[in-house]
Amino acid sequence: MNKKFLAFFSLLIILVFIGYIIYDTATGKSEMPDRVEDKTSDVPVLPEHWTQSRELLCNDGDLTSVTVSDNGSVYLGGDAFLSCYDENLSKKWTINTGERINSLSVYGDTIFGATTDLIRLYSPEGKMIDEWGPFGDNGIITSVTSNKSMVVFADAGNRLVFVLAKDGRMKSMIGQSGEKFVIPSPYFDVAINNDNTLYIANTGHRRIETRSSEGVLTGYFGSPGTAPGAFCGCCNPAHFVMIPQGYITAEKGLNRIKILDQKGEFVEWVSANNDFMASIPLDIASPDGKTIYAANPADSKLIVFKRKN
Repeated sequence: MNKKFLAFFSLLIILVFIGYIIYDTATGKSEMPDRVEDKTSDVPVLPEHWTQSRELLCNDGDLTSVTVSDNGSVYLGGDAFLSCYDENLSKKWTINTGERINSLSVYGDTIFGATTDLIRLYSPEGKMIDEWGPFGDNGIITSVTSNKSMVVFADAGNRLVFVLAKDGRMKSMIGQSGEKFVIPSPYFDVAINNDNTLYIANTGHRRIETRSSEGVLTGYFGSPGTAPGAFCGCCNPAHFVMIPQGYITAEKGLNRIKILDQKGEFVEWVSANNDFMASIPLDIASPDGKTIYAANPADSKLIVFKRKN
């Protein structure tokens, strides 16, 4: 009899405990101060001023990256290919790269493709011109960019940004000392303008930093949160690109694409009410801020955004 009573009493305690957990979850009374900023229920719903004007299914392999040249050529990279399309998205050529292309950039007549530990240089016709690297152990190159005098790439594995001369010689390595980068996941984007100012996504701090080519921090914008101008989650913005009007950024967690002005203030949504996979951000490119190309690794589709009306 006592054993039956003890079993019944134990079961009653378990049921009460389960009931409390269900009630606590439903009413949202749990104390989780370290995750308040990442709640998605308070995300403001604002109208989108852009629309998906075209889609292209990439059948050369798993799509990872996109870049666009000044003459309108669109380059797609992935596992393990590099393809070129004209401005009407008609394919011009495809080459087998043998390795996954994580990031693409084009400047002048050179295409820069980043594998996990190498920087490869290609001609506009797809011929490999040169190959630089590897640059150290544990490298995970996630972004490459260039201007007239430098090639810059971000290494998420070592949390460093490398600045190279146009012949591949090392000029500086940023992040070893001073203001270091906090990179929780393999999303680490970098851009460079014509006066050699670097723009770097310090994703653990949820901000984009401006630095000199020697690594001196000169400013930043962005903050954690779900507000339109903020960056939510552990590691955002996952991707960004500079345009004449400011910046286009892409996030994961809350998978959204938006435009910021030159001061980093929110301007408008490109895509926020979408069905993109939350954990997989879209790589983005735009030659002029009027047409936006987004490579979706989740389904290997290239999406072209145009402004409505």
